[in-house]
Formats: sequence, C-alpha cells, structure tokens
Amino acid sequence: MKDLKGIKGKFYISSLIEEGEHEHQDFKFAISDARKIARSISAFANNDGGRLLVGVKDNGVIAGVRNEEDIYVIEQAAEMYCRPAQEIRVTAFRTEGDKTVFRVEISRADVRPVVVLEADGSRRAYYRVKDENIAAPDLMVRAWIAAASAGEGVLLSLSESESRLMAMLDGGSATVEDFMIAARISRATAEDTVVRLHAMNLIDFRYDGHRFLLHARD
Repeated sequence: MKDLKGIKGKFYISSLIEEGEHEHQDFKFAISDARKIARSISAFANNDGGRLLVGVKDNGVIAGVRNEEDIYVIEQAAEMYCRPAQEIRVTAFRTEGDKTVFRVEISRADVRPVVVLEADGSRRAYYRVKDENIAAPDLMVRAWIAAASAGEGVLLSLSESESRLMAMLDGGSATVEDFMIAARISRATAEDTVVRLHAMNLIDFRYDGHRFLLHARD
C-alpha cells in the first residue's frame, strides 16, 4: 500500500513548509476527525487541488505523525465522507529527527461539487480560499451542478440578459448585484443567467479576497 517507513525528504518537506499554508497547502498536526479532513479534501477538490502535510503544526514546526493509523482516517475521509469519493495520493517522508510527515495530494475534481456528508445528515461543499476552507456559496454550487449535467450542445445565441452579463464582464468582473441593477432584473433571473452561462463554460467565479466575483473565462 504505502511506504510508511518513508523516503528521505528533509529538505523537500522543509521547502514546502517555507511556503506556509496557502490556497493549495494545509498543515495538519494530527488526524482525529475524518469529517474535518473530508472538508479539506472537498475544498481542494472544488478548487484546483492541493496537499495536506500531516505531522506539521500550524506554525510550521515538524511534530511528525503520531500514529500510522492516521492514514486510514484520511482514506476514510476521502472514501466515506466525500461524495463523490475522492482518490488521494499519500507519500511518507522522513524528515529531521527521523520524524515522519505524510504528504496527502488531492487533485481538482473532474466533476464538481464534491460534498461532505455532515454529521447532521446535510451535504455541504467547501472551497479553498487562501489558507481557509469555506462553505461554497449556494449559487456557485448550483452552477457546478448545472455544468456537471450539461450536455455538449451547440450554443446558437444568447438571451438578452446573457448578452448583457457577457458585455459587463468583457475585460472586467461584476457581482450578481451589479448585474441585477444594470440589467434591471430580479435576483432569481440574474442567478439563473449566471448558472446557464457557467454551464456553457463562458463565465466562472473568482474570489477577490472579500467576495466571489463573476468573470469571463479566457
């Protein structure tokens, strides 16, 4: 299965730790809650992928993996608490003081959203923003679902509201509220337009540090 003895990686792991926690990397001192790990997996999979460094404290200090059984909790998180189940890649590295660090790699999901089966029975999608896992906005989740179920149909023309939004996003970005005001339409109509254009692969969401904005795909 995995080489739990680890391969030499003192300098490699140190270089990763120097990057700190960011959009594509998270430190985990210990693994105790499979659902919490599932949220990280969901957040990375719904973004552009990422990795967990298990056995590293939040401040970057290498504590080492305390229990090799942690690997099974990580697998449980990916397979039992994520829907659809996610494939992860785990590699063990020997670092300073012969301590072991697990690198857990998560790829961007082919089909989004990747949701977590929460303890209360709900299903929630997460998204990685900087060094945090946040609950994905409902509109973005709706757009992902529409894109996942969209066929390969030929786009013949855009509606008036769709054309208006594409014009607004030509060389810039906008919020749903900006679009509502400019087009003088209801929120429901504005959100339906966003969902359709995202399903057409014409627009996407981008986080500016405070909120999600709409922008045209390159």
